[in-house]
Order: sequence, then C-alpha cells, then structure tokens
Amino acid sequence: MEKLKIKQAVLVEGKYDKIKLSSLLDTDIFTTNGFGIFSNAEKGTLFKKIANERGLIVLTDSDPAGFVIRNKLKGILPKDKVVNIYSPALSGKEPRKKQPSKAGILGVEGLDVKTLAQLFEKYGVTRSDDEQKDGFKPYMKADLYACGLCGKQTSKKMRKEFCERNGLPEMTPNALLEAINILQIRI
Repeated sequence: MEKLKIKQAVLVEGKYDKIKLSSLLDTDIFTTNGFGIFSNAEKGTLFKKIANERGLIVLTDSDPAGFVIRNKLKGILPKDKVVNIYSPALSGKEPRKKQPSKAGILGVEGLDVKTLAQLFEKYGVTRSDDEQKDGFKPYMKADLYACGLCGKQTSKKMRKEFCERNGLPEMTPNALLEAINILQIRI
C-alpha cells in the first residue's frame, strides 16, 4: 500500500503507535509518551505551535487512559487546528503483549493498516501533494553549528533566544533541528 502523504502532523500516545502509523503515513508523527504530556509543558507548547502551523491529527486509544490524554490535549491545542480521530473499540490484544489491556480493547498499534486507512478517510484526512513552502531546504546539524546554535560556549543562550523569537520552547540542538525543519523556520 502506498503511504498516505498528508500535510498535518499526527500525535499518538506511544512509540508502538508511531511505528504502526509510519507504515501508513508519510508525515511527521509525534508521541505524548503516554501520560508524559502532563509533566512536559515544553512538549505541549511545541504541539500547539505545530498545530497552528500545519494542523495536527490526534489519535489516541479508545480506552480510559486515551480519553484522559485526549482531554488534556484539548486544553492545550487550538480546537480549529486539530482533527480528532477516534479509534474503534475492538476487543483484542496486541501481538507484542502477553495480556490484553485493562480495558480489553486494541490500541492504535493493534489495529491493522486497512482499518487505520479507513479511519483517516472517514475523518476527511486526504492526500496532500503540497510542496514545502518557498523552496524550503531542510537544515542539517552543521547549519546549526555554523549559526552558533550548537557546539559553542554561547550556543545554549543563543538557542534560548532563537526559540523565544520563534515561539518555541527551549530545546536541545537535536530537538531544535527537528522543529526547525518541521515548521520550516529559517535560521
């Protein structure tokens, strides 16, 4: 199956959900690290920025934990920039697990790719062949170094100022590089 190229980024609960969706989608996929979103304000700020710039699709499991995470995200993210996709509550157990979840239903990682593709279609998420804006060329780590955003004594201070100017949370060089390329921010 050809991957579905979409403009919006996708937000899921964990790394296995991300791995599953990576086989279906050609876009940036982020994780909340389960309940980690509750203690990481910087991640929430980044997700809000991504939602405002590109749009964000939220797909959590249809179990009590998934609904708690989704409700937390509703308080952080701009409602008009988010598409909430709800996974079906199908009984079962993920192959990598020894026992079913407490709720006894499959999470995103347990759904087959066909079901996931139908979910995206049902919620109106369609293929996007948009090119990157204004011929944006992704940056490399060497570009951050050349601009002084990493590898120098003053880099941490410069990154903090750069992040503040661009409405980003303070980030490590690798996280900043990823954010710059996703949001297509020029350095």
